Amino acid sequence: MPRKPPSRKGSFADVPKDLMQQIERLEELFTIPTEDLKKISAHFASELQKGLTEEGGDIPMIPTWCMSMPTGYEQGTYLAIDMGGTNLRICEIILPEEKGEFDIIQSKYRMPEELKTGSADELWGYVADCLQQFIEYHHEDEELDQVPLGFTFSYPATQDYINHGVLQRWTKGFDVDGVEGKDVVEPFEAALKERGLPIKLTALINDTTGTLIASAYTDDLCRIGCIFGTGCNAAYMEKMGNIPKLAHMKLDPETPMAINCEWGAFDNEHKVLPRTPYDIIIDKESPRPGQQTFEKMVAGLYLGEIFRLVLLDLHGNPDCKIFENSDVAKLKKAYTLDSSFLSAIEEDPFENLVDTHLLLLNTLDIDATKPELELCRRLAELIGTRAARLGACGVAAICKKMDWSSCHVGADGSVFNKYPHYKARWSQAMREILDWKKEQRKDPIEIRAAEDGSGVGAALIAALTLKRVQEGNTAGIRDPHAMLQGTKASDEKSKEVED
Repeated sequence: MPRKPPSRKGSFADVPKDLMQQIERLEELFTIPTEDLKKISAHFASELQKGLTEEGGDIPMIPTWCMSMPTGYEQGTYLAIDMGGTNLRICEIILPEEKGEFDIIQSKYRMPEELKTGSADELWGYVADCLQQFIEYHHEDEELDQVPLGFTFSYPATQDYINHGVLQRWTKGFDVDGVEGKDVVEPFEAALKERGLPIKLTALINDTTGTLIASAYTDDLCRIGCIFGTGCNAAYMEKMGNIPKLAHMKLDPETPMAINCEWGAFDNEHKVLPRTPYDIIIDKESPRPGQQTFEKMVAGLYLGEIFRLVLLDLHGNPDCKIFENSDVAKLKKAYTLDSSFLSAIEEDPFENLVDTHLLLLNTLDIDATKPELELCRRLAELIGTRAARLGACGVAAICKKMDWSSCHVGADGSVFNKYPHYKARWSQAMREILDWKKEQRKDPIEIRAAEDGSGVGAALIAALTLKRVQEGNTAGIRDPHAMLQGTKASDEKSKEVED
């Protein structure tokens, strides 16, 4: 059984009555009891199912056309690209004969700011130039066959095929003209061809799907991939027979299909999530009010902002003024704090919270008193705990829907990896939602740090895609014959696909 996460609650002997009343009010606002967790999970499960229907719902439940889990024995050499908001990462992944093993070579390239608002030709030309530089550096004077490429493109895109994707809207600071509403693969492949690069884009993937597949490659018990970072999302493997919106494909109902949930949009209708006044402000002032309701309560992008809004509210409260002897100008700036700020407060090992005092002083020019520091500490705990408990609701919902009583969950992202006590708080919530018995020493559903989804996962999905095309399964593949040309697939297999 996981240890209960530590709390400093109870160390408030020196906190005046007005501040203590505010701490108690915040505890009531941000604490989600077991009964509410169960209600949220039940509604979450029904919304996941709704997203698979033709009518759809808040949660998009996007079919990815990744149609098998890895065996651990995949082999070959593959390239992978991860195009983030700051860096472009290029990897070469070698899958050897040994089960679940891989070797990786990687390089990072800075994404120039001017590219984010430039032209499509400049963007795809830059990515292709970086690939060319990578190939020339690592394979100088080598004659390469068509190397399969997995492209982690973590921007909202719809996919009718695994090697095709229509960008719905740019995020992460990008606003490149002439890309939204169009296939991103075609212009990218044109840039590769222009440079004579021996590379064939085999799979366009989302990082969450990559996390699922990469984790399953090294862990046979992994069934769900999650991202708990700047954003939040999950992917799992569904059966085609349970996806009414793909019934027209007339595939075997037992055929697996990885689903990219995009669950940040859960409860946009505001039926079950216990939003505080601060959550409502964040939503109203966001670029897209009414969207991504769940994400705005769980993801790292928003945790620091919730914290800031609470402190600002308390500073202006005539019944409980805090930071009266400090200039709060920096505290008034939106999104000036991120989740790492809360992490640092929770990691403060000192009883007198000296690290928290220095953090507030250095970051916000606020010289906090000891009672104010105690309030900040408790508030960070409350926000971080709520995020972990809500995150558990999503995973519990998938497990309920799929009737999984035990499995592993591969998780990645800065909040999962770096936020103190996240895993313990998540596990405690799962225990409450799913009524695990106290005497169970080990959690039936266990969350583990994921393998490299955007690198290894992208390469594995390229390998799995190529394999099924060679076997004649071309569902969700655009131009399967072209995918095999120049690869090590036999001419006979290529001819079978062509026929």
